[in-house]
Amino acid sequence: MLEFFPFKRTIPFMSWGKVTTAISLLTFLFAIWALWHQGLNLGVDFTGGTLMEVRTSQTADLHAIRGALDKTGLPEVSVQNFGTSRDVLVRLPAKHGANAATTSNTVMAALQTVDPSVELKRVDFVGPQVGKELYDNGALALLVVAFGIMAYLAIRFEWRFAVAGMLANMHDIVIILGVFAFFQWEFTLTVLAGVLAVLGYSVNESVVVFDRIRENIRKMRGATIPEIIDDAITRTMSRTIITHGSTQLMVLAMLFFGGEALHNFALALTIGIMFGIYSSVLVASPLLLMFGVKREHFIKPVEKKEEAVV
Repeated sequence: MLEFFPFKRTIPFMSWGKVTTAISLLTFLFAIWALWHQGLNLGVDFTGGTLMEVRTSQTADLHAIRGALDKTGLPEVSVQNFGTSRDVLVRLPAKHGANAATTSNTVMAALQTVDPSVELKRVDFVGPQVGKELYDNGALALLVVAFGIMAYLAIRFEWRFAVAGMLANMHDIVIILGVFAFFQWEFTLTVLAGVLAVLGYSVNESVVVFDRIRENIRKMRGATIPEIIDDAITRTMSRTIITHGSTQLMVLAMLFFGGEALHNFALALTIGIMFGIYSSVLVASPLLLMFGVKREHFIKPVEKKEEAVV
C-alpha cells in the first residue's frame, strides 16, 4: 500500500489510554451538561413556522432585509441566500394567533421597502405538530442507525468491538449536539443530515482500525494486545491523514464559501470529522482494552484429538 506519510516506528497510543479516555469523558460530560442546561436551538423545521422564498431584482442586501424585517416585530427571523445571490430564504418561527397568509403579507410589505420589485416564489407553513413529528422521527433515525451499526460490527468482528465502536461514535454525536447547544447555533434538518453523515463516516474509520487489529492478532503471535493495537493505529495513520484531510478541505470549502444555507451543515461535519478521528483512535481502542479483548476471541485453540487405542 502506498503511504505518503510513512511512520517508521510504532507510536505507543495505548500508553496514553487513561489520559485520552479521561479527556473524552470530560468532553462528553460537558456536552451532556450543555444539552441539559441550554438545550438545542431548534429551527423552524422542528418547532413549526413559515418558510418563504423570494427573489430580488439584483443581488440581495441581506443586512438591509434583516433590518426591514426587524422593524415588523416578527420574532427570530432567519434570512439567508438560497441558490443564487438573488434568491433569499426567510424563516419565521410559529407565532400564536398568526397564520401563514398574514405573516407572508407582513414580510412582503417589509421586503418591498428594500426592493419594490421583489418577487414571492413560494410560501410553506410547517405546523407545530408536523415539526414535533420531524423531531421525533429524527431522533428515531439516530437510534436505528446506531443499533444497525452496532449489529454490523458485532457480526463482522466481535461484541466487544461493536460496543467500543458504538460508544466512540455516540461520543462524536453527543459532542456535536453539545457544541450546538452551548453556542445556541440553529439546529435544522440539514444539521441532522450532517449528524447522520458523521455517524456513518466515523464508523468507517473505526472499521478500518478494527480490521487491522484483527489482522495483527493473527499475524503478530508474540505481541501483546496493546502492542497489536498500537501497530494497527500506526499503520493506518497515513490513510487517516489523507482521507480525513481531503474530506476536511471539501467541508471547509462549504463552510466558508457555501453560504448561510450550508453553513451549519458544514459546521456539524467539521466538528464530527475532527472528533471522529480522535474517537476512532483514542476512544474506541482503549475501550477494547477495558472490555478485555484477547487473542482467543479470534483464534480458537486447536483441540487435540485422542489417539485410537488398538
